[in-house]
Amino acid sequence: MKRCLCIVSTLDTGGAETFLMKIFRKIKQDHILDFIVSVEGKGFFQDEVEQMGGKVFYIPPRTQAPIKAYKDLKKIIKNNKYDYVLKLCDTPIGITDVMAAKSAGAKRISVRSCNAAADVSVSKKIINAALQPFFNALIDVKIAPSDLAAEYTFGKKQVKENKVNFLHNAVDMSVYSYNENARAAVREELGIKDKIVIGHIGRFDRQKNHLFLLEVFNEIRKQDSNAILALVGGNGHIEAEVRQRVKDLNLEDSVIFTGVRSDIPEILSAMDAFVLPSFYEGMPNTVIEAQATGLNCIIADTITRQANITGLVEYLPLNLSPEIWAKKVLDAAKKERKNTKEDFIKNKYDIESTVEEFKRLVFGE
Repeated sequence: MKRCLCIVSTLDTGGAETFLMKIFRKIKQDHILDFIVSVEGKGFFQDEVEQMGGKVFYIPPRTQAPIKAYKDLKKIIKNNKYDYVLKLCDTPIGITDVMAAKSAGAKRISVRSCNAAADVSVSKKIINAALQPFFNALIDVKIAPSDLAAEYTFGKKQVKENKVNFLHNAVDMSVYSYNENARAAVREELGIKDKIVIGHIGRFDRQKNHLFLLEVFNEIRKQDSNAILALVGGNGHIEAEVRQRVKDLNLEDSVIFTGVRSDIPEILSAMDAFVLPSFYEGMPNTVIEAQATGLNCIIADTITRQANITGLVEYLPLNLSPEIWAKKVLDAAKKERKNTKEDFIKNKYDIESTVEEFKRLVFGE
């Protein structure tokens, strides 16, 4: 039995955590993923982790108790004799966790980049730049989901010298595929049977650019009053602000807040187009999942071109007007869905290929 300790912030439905859960569900039983979290309270995936034999440990947030967090992490790794540790982060500030793992005796430490940018101050950017060489030197295996994420976390030189391994945000094609019955059921549940459904999935954080999305949707409604916007997700800091903006634009009857959902494949089947105007992303799981169900996607050109694995993704600059975005989104909603299974297998975005690569990188197999 091989166990890997995964260091994350939470076990909620963020992209990085969702990715690890996809791996955990498919990896053989002689491989177990345990988790370190730093947010108190039971996360969305915790019950499932424990049902599959995984353990969940808590350490305090590094920003609040850095010394205690370091000591607690080191103690957990040492007492449980973890040989394999996987740290998820977007900046070299995660070096303290890597140092704790190294000093506790972990034999193989991997770091996976989770984003292609972060909302940090100038001083933190300077600190990150200074830490990056030491951070890279301590890591045994560097992993990223895309070119932009790799460059942001590890630096362009590391990418150029082929020192970063790319691990795809894959999907289980037996789960993520278009389902006509699921489409009908979700539309019945939400009361949107005959509507044009524009969809977005993501927590309510600035990064996701919800306020711009609402401006786009406001223009969509002017062009087609039959359109509905479905906002899927939660656990963010600006949900109240987004809800208020919906009221200000008089869109309360045409914007649906679904909250966090466990039936994402079914939700995607119910949509007619997917929109992601994020300021930055590492490699958005949601765009990959949307393509798996054959959805046409309109996303910001700040996002890596590697996200377009099927030809169903169109990139738009964020400085274009909401009117132009609206027209593009409506055009996408009217296009036919595509069966993308062969594209996913050809590009190794199927979960089976990714699990084997994960075992090679993280467990050294």
